[in-house]
Amino acid sequence: MTRTALITGASRGLGAALAEALAPSHHIIAVARTTGALEELDDRIRAAGGAAATLAPMDITQPQAMATLCRGIYDRWGGLDLWLHCAIHAAPLSPAGHIDPKDWEKSVAINASAVSVLIAYVAPLLGREGRAAFFDDPRAGQKFFGAYGATKAAQMALARSWAAESENIGPRVRILAPQPMPTATRARFFPGEDRSGLASPADEAARLLALL
Repeated sequence: MTRTALITGASRGLGAALAEALAPSHHIIAVARTTGALEELDDRIRAAGGAAATLAPMDITQPQAMATLCRGIYDRWGGLDLWLHCAIHAAPLSPAGHIDPKDWEKSVAINASAVSVLIAYVAPLLGREGRAAFFDDPRAGQKFFGAYGATKAAQMALARSWAAESENIGPRVRILAPQPMPTATRARFFPGEDRSGLASPADEAARLLALL
């Protein structure tokens, strides 16, 4: 029976690395807004000998699109074995009193509100034995990280509540802490830093999957 892995935020960075690492053992359902990046991910999976992924170029902030995706997963595979949530909006760094309202609204929509909708839709697909993972980046309270830190903390609070509620009945929900990686998100926060000492996404994907 085919094992399935839904990866939201799969087009680049850790999400793409997780997809590539899981491709030999799972059918990958890759969600992101950028069609071209998803196609490049699929090319890399195929080049490594994996089966073609299911590409879902969608906006996770659109509840109807996510409902359609999850219904399609149920109709085709009957459920999911794994959900890895890597989608994030990295708002520009700004003093708390100068956060752009559009950046704040986008951060809330992607980093928090979409997650509450996705948990409701994905949990039935995972059932009792499935697994879900979220990836922490504790910036809450750090200077200039107001929009990102607050909404990422809200995401983690939702995930931790779900993990506690599901502990005895499933699915199994984990909060994992990646090491700093040379991703586009980090480059927005720390432009010009020496990236030579950062962990590669591929190495981090292998380490984090071992924890699951």
